[in-house]
Amino acid sequence: MSFLVSRESPDTKDASALIAELQAELEPLYAAKSRHGYSVEKLLQTGVAFFVAREDGVPAGCGGIQLFGTEYGELKRMYVRPAHRGRGCAKAVFDALAGHARSNGVTLLRLETGIYQTAAIAFYEREGFRQIPPFGPYWDDPVSRCYELRLP
Repeated sequence: MSFLVSRESPDTKDASALIAELQAELEPLYAAKSRHGYSVEKLLQTGVAFFVAREDGVPAGCGGIQLFGTEYGELKRMYVRPAHRGRGCAKAVFDALAGHARSNGVTLLRLETGIYQTAAIAFYEREGFRQIPPFGPYWDDPVSRCYELRLP
C-alpha cells in the first residue's frame, strides 16, 4: 500500500470531489453552525496549501493547511475515502501537510474536528496531537474539539 501525495489546487476535479464527499459525510452529523470546513472557494481565497493522495492513480484522500505566518498551521479538510481508510492514507496526507509546514518555518499545527469523527480523533491522538481550548474563530461548542501538535 503506497499512496502518492501531491499538491494541487482544491478546485481540480479530484480535489473538489473529495471535498464534496467529506461535506456529505459531515452534514447529517453536525448543525451548520458547527461545521467549520472551508468551501473550495474559501480554500483558494485563503491560500490553503492543498494535497491529494492517490493509490494507483485513484484519488483516495486529501487535506490542506492554512499557515498563519510562522505562528501555526491549521489543518483543513482532511478526508480519506472509506475504501482507503486504515491503510496509511491519512498518515501520508498528514506527513505532506507537516512537511509543508516545516518547509515554511512552522512547527505548531492546530486543528478543529467534530466529536463524531472518532477515527479522525484517534488518528490525531496517535500522531501526538493534544486537546486544547478553542482557538482562532472557534468557540466552546459541545460537538467540537480543538487539538495542537508541536512538530519535532
